Amino acid sequence: MNSGEARGDLTITAITCVKDEGPFLLEWIAYHRLIGVTDFLIYSNDCSDGTAELLDALAVKGGLTHLPNPAKGRNYQMEALKHAKESGRAARSDWVWIADVDEFLNIHVGDHTIPALIAACGAAQAISVNFQFFANDGVEAFEDKPVIAQFSRSHNPDIWCGEMAIEVKTLVRKDFPLKYYGAHRPFARGDARPTWVDGSGRAVPHRFLVAANPRRIRRFPARGAREFATLNHYALRSLDSYLVKNDRGDVNRENRAFDDRYWRERNDPAWRDDSIRRMLPRLEALLAEMKSDPEIGALHAQAVARHRARCAELITQPGYQKMRAQLLGAPMLPPQEEELLRDLGIVA
Repeated sequence: MNSGEARGDLTITAITCVKDEGPFLLEWIAYHRLIGVTDFLIYSNDCSDGTAELLDALAVKGGLTHLPNPAKGRNYQMEALKHAKESGRAARSDWVWIADVDEFLNIHVGDHTIPALIAACGAAQAISVNFQFFANDGVEAFEDKPVIAQFSRSHNPDIWCGEMAIEVKTLVRKDFPLKYYGAHRPFARGDARPTWVDGSGRAVPHRFLVAANPRRIRRFPARGAREFATLNHYALRSLDSYLVKNDRGDVNRENRAFDDRYWRERNDPAWRDDSIRRMLPRLEALLAEMKSDPEIGALHAQAVARHRARCAELITQPGYQKMRAQLLGAPMLPPQEEELLRDLGIVA
């Protein structure tokens, strides 16, 4: 199960929350093992596709802890992160990485592992890495093959929806003066000023450091921030999988409907970037090894079958037929850019 992993001397825990992500779990876990994650802390809630059973089986193999999400209301992600901090589970590692199962840390330095990124960033206590949203690429049907092999087009990484700034996710060192974890960034205690850098090893802007921006998650300069790493975010995947995602809601806001605007903001194919595919040979080898375990292989196949069945069921419903047709016909230009071009008289 562990061959090919890049661990080094650091302990690195990845924390995530999931709901019906069964078909995508093995790829995300295998990829993160390859880039240096040593432990996983995964919270699940209300799963119906075999996600929980697959996680339980993986936990028995070691290096992964699966817990029910402790949230009493709807704020699943923040409640889980609060539990991770208060239980001390996160603090046992040298570094903590908080990300979703559709997010892949794409490291451009050294051997493309988290330890290499940490080394490139020097004495940082936190490293914030910019998002890069990957478009649907015209993929309609779900396929059981690596997501990172299927989608290679994104927006210009310096510009997203008319802004020169974008969201981040953050690696956090054990000695960070932590008040609490946010989904995108940690928040420091009192007047503490930790050493905090971006994906190029540069000090983050002061207003970001002290959380002074009203929109502090997204107000992070994009240009020049990805020399060492980017965060590939496959928020759409295939059209059929997107319909399932819309049907189930997400881990943070139950029953949230992702409308046309969400799709269009993340379906800009202006830029080609297949750099993450350098990881494919090792990823496919590790995936094959994981699936060779009879129990793991069977549970993965079951999750895939349930996902396909749900896809097939949804597209028999008039509402989802209409949504599918709407998304197929949606412009590939983000709404904000289309509005700007209209204001400039470039488009009608």
